[in-house]
Amino acid sequence: MSNNRNLAPKGFSSLVPGVWRASTVVFDDMDKFARRKENLFDGYTYGTTGTPTSRELEARIAVLEGGGHCVVVPSGQAALCLSVLSFVKAGDHVLIADCAYGPLKNFARDWLQGLGVDCTFYPPSIGAGIVDLFTPRTRLVTMESPGSVTMEMQDVPAIAAAARQAGAISLVDNTWATPLGFKPLDHGVDLVVEAASKQFGGHSDVLLGSITTRDRTLYERLRRSQSVLGLPVSPDDCFLVLRGLETLAVRVQAQGRAAEKVAAFLAGQAEVAEVFYPPLPGARGHDLWKRDFQASGCVMSFALADSVDERRVAAFVNALDTFAIGASWGSVHSLAGYYPAAEQASRTHAVTQSAVVRLSIGLEGEDALLADLRQAFAASRNALP
Repeated sequence: MSNNRNLAPKGFSSLVPGVWRASTVVFDDMDKFARRKENLFDGYTYGTTGTPTSRELEARIAVLEGGGHCVVVPSGQAALCLSVLSFVKAGDHVLIADCAYGPLKNFARDWLQGLGVDCTFYPPSIGAGIVDLFTPRTRLVTMESPGSVTMEMQDVPAIAAAARQAGAISLVDNTWATPLGFKPLDHGVDLVVEAASKQFGGHSDVLLGSITTRDRTLYERLRRSQSVLGLPVSPDDCFLVLRGLETLAVRVQAQGRAAEKVAAFLAGQAEVAEVFYPPLPGARGHDLWKRDFQASGCVMSFALADSVDERRVAAFVNALDTFAIGASWGSVHSLAGYYPAAEQASRTHAVTQSAVVRLSIGLEGEDALLADLRQAFAASRNALP
């Protein structure tokens, strides 16, 4: 059997990063094999903890975030769960924003609390007042700004400062803004998570998440956790995200411009009670967005007026053509999702009791998107009362 190594040929160079697939990493001699675990943080030990392809992606994300260290994992939810599991244990206390990604809240309720971790879901608007919720057992505070579905803005610098003073780790899910719109690490945050499935990838064809930090100790704990829990990322998926990053700035700019136009249009519709989009003047959280953010995200939601019953909502959503109906967001393809009133009413700190429609703005062009929304609203008005 040949012992030939899979090495790039001398003299070959490309604008495109290589895709290095490996479960097994081989070593030059017995001593290097015996000491392979020394490579866990900065080298290669086994496919679980990375190949040159995943390490290249981690390096590029770290630069974008303004951090020194990054770990990529199979999804944004995996990044959130790994971040929590790496730093909390039975008897600890965790603060989680009520506007957080739903599966993270489910993980806290259904798993963390069962493992003896006390979880408090705090109002996103609490700001510096969060200091009153810290206890001697508080180990971690999570934020998402803007929040999932109803886009609540959080005072990230104030909450991060309170966490640091209390000796707790702070985490922000920054997927909506991307590091082009907001850099949490510059505002005192310890960990920043991105669902790279969304705008980093940008094409609805990959699942991946990232965790970035400036703290070497936190990074080493995350890398150990990734190894122990067995959370490798396919190098092919890493390649897709590396390719997506090449056009990230262009997409964020174009989709943000179109999203601003769509939000302004929605604000003028009789069926819309409120538009949740912080870049929109007058919207909830606009002042915080204007203070801290440098770009407009591509996701927004709107609450339906009380006069709009379920049949009219269904007529609106089902009439959409350019907007596909589906979960996720951040792709070049526009999407629409629906969240019933009962789902909002079940939240502890809800900002609306009405049904909510969420839109992700793609690259089809604002004229096509506005035309689609106009005909969908017309279909809603023509539906049975």
